[in-house]
Parts: sequence; C-alpha cells; structure tokens
Amino acid sequence: MAKVSIAGLTTKHLFSTPIPATPSFKLLTRYTTMSATQPHPSLDVSGGALGSFLPAFTTLHRPYESYPVVASNTHVETIFAYYFRSTPDVRFRRECLRTKDNGTVSLDWVAGDDRNLSPNSPTLILLPGLTGGSGDSYVRHMLLRARKKGWRVVVFNSRGCGHGPVTTPQFYSASFMGDVSEVVEHVSSRYPDANLYAAGWSLGANILVRYLAQESSGCRLSGAVSLCNPFNLVVADEDFRKGFNKVYDKSLSSSLSRIFKKHALLFEEMNGEYNIPAAANCKSVREFDEALTRVSFGFKSVDDYYSKSGSSESIQHVCRPLLCIQAANDPIAPARGIPREDIKVNSNCMLIVTPEGGHLGWIAGDEAPFGCPWTDPVVMDFLEYLEKTKSNSVSKSEENSHTLQATVN
Repeated sequence: MAKVSIAGLTTKHLFSTPIPATPSFKLLTRYTTMSATQPHPSLDVSGGALGSFLPAFTTLHRPYESYPVVASNTHVETIFAYYFRSTPDVRFRRECLRTKDNGTVSLDWVAGDDRNLSPNSPTLILLPGLTGGSGDSYVRHMLLRARKKGWRVVVFNSRGCGHGPVTTPQFYSASFMGDVSEVVEHVSSRYPDANLYAAGWSLGANILVRYLAQESSGCRLSGAVSLCNPFNLVVADEDFRKGFNKVYDKSLSSSLSRIFKKHALLFEEMNGEYNIPAAANCKSVREFDEALTRVSFGFKSVDDYYSKSGSSESIQHVCRPLLCIQAANDPIAPARGIPREDIKVNSNCMLIVTPEGGHLGWIAGDEAPFGCPWTDPVVMDFLEYLEKTKSNSVSKSEENSHTLQATVN
C-alpha cells in the first residue's frame, strides 16, 4: 500500500494518548494455565481440519489483546502498521525468472542460504499483497522468523513489483495462475528433496488459494497459509469505495499507476479495449482494472473480472493443509466475504478470525507495537507442525519399506 498523507494526522493522536499499563502477572498466569489445545474465546476458530491442526498451536489459548490505543480503530491500526512497524534488514540475492510467455518475475532469496542450509531444508514461498514486495515489513518479519527456524525462504515479487522488471505488455491479476505455477515448479525442481510451503497476504493470499484449488490433489505444496484474503472480490470492491476506505483505494491506485508508467511504452501498440491513458492516470483500483487488467486477462468488464477471480469458491477444491487467518474488522478484506461454510466442511482447512487486526496489521502479541504481527508465531507453529508430520510420515514409510525388504530377503 502506498503512503498516504493521513499518517501525520493519525500520529499526533496516537502518541498524545496515555498507554494503559500491561495486564498484571496474576491475570497472565490465569490464562497460561488454560489448556493449549483449546482456543481462547476471544478468537473465532473453526474449520473441517480443526481437530487435526489444533495441536500445532502454542499460543491460541491466550487472549487476543490488541495493543492499547494503536489498535482501537481499524484504520489507525492499518496505517500504524504500515508506517511504524519496524522493517528488518535482510540481504537478498535476486533471481529474475523468465516465464513461458516471456514475462519476468523476481525471486528474492536470502543471501548465503545456499551455503548455510541443506538442500532438504523446508522451503517457504512468500506472496505479498497488491503492489507489495520483499521490501515490505510484514514480509520481512515473516521471513526472519522462518529463517530462525532453519527454513529456506524466497519472496515471489509479481511482475513490476519490488522494483522488478516488466518485459511484456502484461502485469498480474487475481485471476492469473501462470506465474505462481511456474514459480512453484521452479523452486520445487531446484530443491527436489525439500518440502515446499507457501504463505500469501491479501491479493497474494487470493492467488495462492486459487492455485491450491487449481492444482487440487496434484499440488506440489505440502501446506499453505492465507492471511487477510479478500476472498470475495465483489464484496471487497463494494466496501473499498465507501467512507475512509477511499484513502486506501487512492493509495493503491497511485502505486499501480506509478508501476505502470515505468513500463507504459510496452503497452502503446496494444490493440483492443485497452485504455492506456486511463490506466496511467487512474484514481482508483477499479479504474485501473477496467482500463487494463480485465482486458489483459480476457474479461468482459471489471465486474466480470471481480466476480470470477475471487478465491471464495476455491476453498471446496483445496486438497492441501490450509490455514486462513482473517481480522473481523479488516477494512480491505471484509469479514462478510469469508467462505466460512466451505472452510467448515473441508477437512484440509482451518480458519482463525481475530476480533481486531485491521489490514496487514495485527498489532498484538509479545512484539507489539513495532515488532512482528501477532500472526507470525501462529503461522510458524502451523508450518512447523506440518513439516514435522510430513517428516515423520516419510521416516515411517522408509522404515516400513526397509522392514518389508528385510522380510523378503
């Protein structure tokens, strides 16, 4: 999300209000004595895989306690996280992957990992939100947490994002699975002995869930996490054009316009319904999608694009372990768009809805307000549980194979 001038206004109120003291030790002790297998009532936890995945988590028995004042309002929390959350220093080694249609996506690997990690280290692909990339604070916090656990991590920057190149007259969209498919295939072939996982935020989460559904039981991923997923793009578009949300709309459209203008010459010779001036000077995401995105990907209108590109209907086809984390007050990914019923009946899916969190905020937990989002330790609990389960399953399979071979001999 691009920077908006309102930050200065919110900062004045954020730091002029006294911060209440932290809860007493007695109160914290009472919560920690609760069973770790039972989610705290402050969290809305459900899903067909609830019984299978719940043992993975070490923190869900604690109450979700938003940081005082900062998280008192969804917009304040969203903006605060963007402007004031720390951005860890990470050295990347960039790989530009040329796709089958001659496009280019930028993969940012942590420098030195090939020397420090074994070829079979679990590997995590991160998919940022719209116009996001490896420079975003929420991406880097998640990356560092996984790295500290011995995971190999790579950030998938979509075409033109993260200061990456654009080599064809086509960007990316909520509907296009080509790039993520090629990235997963590329990373999988590069580390064939490693279990592969993915986590996505916002638009990246929508793309990831659609990819899981598209690949179904043949998916190369061993598990995935979806965070602040808009799910239903029609509902998200409706809310995006209301009230204060117009600030986010203007901010994101400005980022899209800026990326597009850098590569506008590629589009000048395009035929069809493209409206290049409108895309370059868009005042909303909807205007950009109408002028460029929906034409590039063959939709009749922007409404047609939104109605067919959400991931809400994809949940029923997901055949790999999937954790979805949403905030009930997310202004950009409305809670009313969450496909709760489909998640409840899918034995591969689990949903956690926090009472607050804003969009890409989740300013709560041990590192609030400037450290990692509340979601990071939850995500790693889940992924490490899947990796341990997967590794134990492989070890048991190999043991049975050796036993069978010995019996035959």
